[in-house]
Amino acid sequence: MTLPCITAARRFDATAHRPFLIGVEQVGWIRERDVQQLARWPDVFEIANGGVTLAARFDTVDLRSAALASVIGALAADGCIPGWRNETYAIRNAFDATPLAYIERAASRFFGTMTYAVHLNGVVEYAHGGAPFGGPPQLWIARRSDTKATDPGMLDNVVAGGIGWGLGIAETIVKECWEEAGIPAEIAASAVAGRTAHVLQSLPEGTQAEQIFIYDLALPADFAPHNQDGEVGEHRLARIDEVARWIEEGALTVDASLATLDCLLRRRWIDEDACAGIDALFAPPPLG
Repeated sequence: MTLPCITAARRFDATAHRPFLIGVEQVGWIRERDVQQLARWPDVFEIANGGVTLAARFDTVDLRSAALASVIGALAADGCIPGWRNETYAIRNAFDATPLAYIERAASRFFGTMTYAVHLNGVVEYAHGGAPFGGPPQLWIARRSDTKATDPGMLDNVVAGGIGWGLGIAETIVKECWEEAGIPAEIAASAVAGRTAHVLQSLPEGTQAEQIFIYDLALPADFAPHNQDGEVGEHRLARIDEVARWIEEGALTVDASLATLDCLLRRRWIDEDACAGIDALFAPPPLG
């Protein structure tokens, strides 16, 4: 059986999109139905059957960013770009690449540009025996706030967040650990890297093209997460079989499901046969 999250993570039809290019480099995907929206700015975009290209006269990072910001503001005012974040993302096809432009985070899915995120599995491994802290390992799972712009009310990893421009992975981990779960920096710093998952899926707001850096974080048995920023509705400590069932039922977000499966597989807490096709998600999908 193929889990729903594995199917969803690559549910994308390239024929229903046009490549978005800066120069000769493809940096995103734009839905066919959104291409006509961009035709309102013929001085900004060159539209052809083969793709939508930012006009060549915008030949610096600042000029590209300003041109896109003007379009993005108008599209947001028209309701075409929901969930404004006031966060800056860089347009870049690799995490360590030089940015080609900067855009508002909410616009990244409209243009289908590559984004980057960290997901932490909050792992509690108890000592054998000795109540109240004896027993098999468990995971802290968060429930997203009902007011979140994406996936409201769904289950998630204990900590998960996008990496904004100017922040590295380690800095984002420390920041998000505190904001989402009240985890102090000295504990957050002990996070251990897993694999990197790659998602390319169509969503109501556009295309999610994202690299997810997965980490495991050992949490003390007597620690309970406490949200600080209002983005998490609750945290719950769950058995491995409970988490596996939530993944099968689609109760966890796609991103959180992949991050959790990576943890469970690496630790041999579930059988690889239950995750047919997941290995392909740890290799980047082709852009074109």
